[in-house]
Amino acid sequence: MIPAMPASASNARARRASVSALRFGRVAATGAVAALILFAGVWGSWGTAQHVMLTRGRERGTVEVTSCAGDGCSGPFRPVSEGARARARVVIAQSVAVRKGRTYDVVLKPGTADALRSGPAGILYAWVPLGGALLLASVVVAGGLRLTRVAWGLALSGAGLLTVAFVAVR
Repeated sequence: MIPAMPASASNARARRASVSALRFGRVAATGAVAALILFAGVWGSWGTAQHVMLTRGRERGTVEVTSCAGDGCSGPFRPVSEGARARARVVIAQSVAVRKGRTYDVVLKPGTADALRSGPAGILYAWVPLGGALLLASVVVAGGLRLTRVAWGLALSGAGLLTVAFVAVR
């Protein structure tokens, strides 16, 4: 015959099981949110980064910024790559990294007159959304998953990427 377990022991076991389930739920939900943030950062960066990093078959050249209006600057495009044609006017997004009177290495988006900065500065600038996502994910990982070393790694990676991009595009 098996002796009956005291009520307090079964209550303690049930409490430990529910605490474990809640902890697992917190870790799973927070991990999913952190992964979603990182995925969104990569997704947001890849729209530009694919054109800047994978330049084979794309029109490459330089643009001398002659005018800026609204959220774009424009100027004549001088081709550098084989198969590219000169254009009287292409548009490059106006940001702190684009100034009137300067010349920039660019890649044109296929089928458009939209120019994107190329080279190391353009690649780093394209991955800026990922840098922000790394910083945001670090807060989620530190607070929800309580993995402080991983969170510091994410934060330092994001801050490093943003800093290097800022320095490179100037």
